[in-house]
Amino acid sequence: MTGCCDNNCSLERMRERQRGTLQIVLAINAVMFFVIAGAALYGKSTSLLADSLDNLGDALTYGLSLYAVSKDVSVKARVALFKGGLIGLASVTVIGQIIYKTFVPALPLFDVMGAFSLLGLVANGLCLFLLWRHRQEDVNMSSVWECSRNDIASNLSVFIAAGAVWLTDSGWPDVVVAIGLVLLLIRSAVRVISAARNELRHAAR
Repeated sequence: MTGCCDNNCSLERMRERQRGTLQIVLAINAVMFFVIAGAALYGKSTSLLADSLDNLGDALTYGLSLYAVSKDVSVKARVALFKGGLIGLASVTVIGQIIYKTFVPALPLFDVMGAFSLLGLVANGLCLFLLWRHRQEDVNMSSVWECSRNDIASNLSVFIAAGAVWLTDSGWPDVVVAIGLVLLLIRSAVRVISAARNELRHAAR
């Protein structure tokens, strides 16, 4: 009986740690969405806009993950499946912006891109650090880790794009990086959805 009680207590402690971490990273990403989205619109940067939508998707993802922390495996898998759909939706939004920029080109402000991509890198680096210990605990936290890891790549890509815009005095590096971020988002969505479907199949057995 003691062993069973100890297992339950250990599981509850893990869930509490997950909730605490998710609440912090949810707040960080919600704030960063508004900050970076505003900077993207002001700086006319498609890649920075993609970065901000990634933060929005993460904030929604963390909120759903908070809901799923104490649920069973099948519920966590369904939530992860929905997260994958959100990531895919973000990629579609950026694709629309890329198409618009192709027909209505504009030179983005490289200094705004660089400054806010570095700000995002600091914020997302903190999130990644906080989520590190949870990355293999279950499918719910694994999908959260996947989202956070993508953020670091997004921030670095936007920073590189800012340098390329400055060197070439052209908006095309911004568009090219945005395309790369779309591919990253699609790849992440496929991974999360695939992992969630595998968990649902195992739970059904």
